[in-house]
Amino acid sequence: MSSASYLTVKALTKYIKRKFDADPHLREVYVKGELSNVKIHQSGHIYFTLKDDGARIAATMFKTAATKLAFEPKDGMQVFIRGDVNVYEGYGTYQLYVQEMQPDGIGSLFVAFNQLKEQLQKEGLFKPEWKQPIPKYPEKIGVLTSTTGAAIRDICTTLKRRYPLAEIMIYPTLVQGAQAAPSIVQNIERANQDAFCDVLLVGRGGGSIEDLWAFNEEVVARAIFESRIPIISAVGHETDTTIADFVADLRAPTPTAAAEMAVPDQQELYQRVLTQKSQLHQIVRAQLITERQRLNKLQQSYPLSMPDRLYRPFTERLAQLETTLQKAMQVDLMKKDAQLQKLHSAVEQQSPKKALVFHQRELEHRVQQLTRSASQYVTKQKKQFEASVQTLEALNPLAILTRGFTVAYKDDKVLKSSTDLKRQDQLTLSFHDGKVIAEVTNVLPNNKEE
Repeated sequence: MSSASYLTVKALTKYIKRKFDADPHLREVYVKGELSNVKIHQSGHIYFTLKDDGARIAATMFKTAATKLAFEPKDGMQVFIRGDVNVYEGYGTYQLYVQEMQPDGIGSLFVAFNQLKEQLQKEGLFKPEWKQPIPKYPEKIGVLTSTTGAAIRDICTTLKRRYPLAEIMIYPTLVQGAQAAPSIVQNIERANQDAFCDVLLVGRGGGSIEDLWAFNEEVVARAIFESRIPIISAVGHETDTTIADFVADLRAPTPTAAAEMAVPDQQELYQRVLTQKSQLHQIVRAQLITERQRLNKLQQSYPLSMPDRLYRPFTERLAQLETTLQKAMQVDLMKKDAQLQKLHSAVEQQSPKKALVFHQRELEHRVQQLTRSASQYVTKQKKQFEASVQTLEALNPLAILTRGFTVAYKDDKVLKSSTDLKRQDQLTLSFHDGKVIAEVTNVLPNNKEE
């Protein structure tokens, strides 16, 4: 055979795919089996193997069909599948393309319920430590339910009957259908933003699991968990259990029961008050009798019958202490007075006025001393001066003139020797009573005489 007689792999695969497409029995098949190798891709597509004891087949569930699942497929799960069988040309394999999937034996909603319950339980949303206490005497109660159902009527009737003091705030809420879960979440968040209510009742009347499914949604469970206001779940009948019941701070079997659990019964409160009032009167009466008897006994006792003897020793002790105190005060005052006098004397010693008087006296004394010394010095100098005058007068050459002596001058100079003269010199002779001008006619030494 020539090579042209051979088919390509692609051509053969396309031929086989046309066979699958043409077979009407493969266009819509219903298969049951066990899930294996389940892989949920980030794109939302689900890939797995469907198998039983004798065979296995690859299967794909695209995102458009997978988003409709109420549960998460897992390995080992028995399922019913509706889909079609076709060829994946890229690998030349055939596989099952899944359009619908239902759990075998139990409903898909029940599986989804168990899966979400297990997930939230692992996260700790059901733990008792997260439960908020329900106020015993709420003043304002919020009700999140449909305004057209029987639940709102039952709740309001019960609240007004049991505890009309509480104010009711109704948040109209969708509790069934595709928009129920967003409506419940929105009103829980709104009630928390309002911060008006002390407690919230969230629920509706009974119904099928599909009717109650909004209370099994994860968003509703997380909104209840995040609420700062305590929430009482009031969903369905007593036999109905939802995820909201596990997350809520308190679960009520019915909406009416939720209203009863939210408020006390005013009749019971009234009876309790009457009972406690009666008990209180009895207790007070008994206490008064006891205390009166005790008072009488005390009044008749020895200390109270003669009370002055009780405080007499204290009076004596007080008088003694007063005397001691006065003596101590006098001694102390004397000491203080002595110290004061000592201080006053010390202050006087350091007084500037006294120092000024002292220095003034010292100054006067020094002035007297100085005056006396100056007077003595002047007297002494005067005597010395008079002695000097007398000495000078004794030594005055002019005084000799009175005894007949003269003094000769030449040119206003005293002549001390005859040799200072020569003939015809003019000279002056000074007498004690006048002067004479003379002319030298001859000079004779002592060894010559005329």
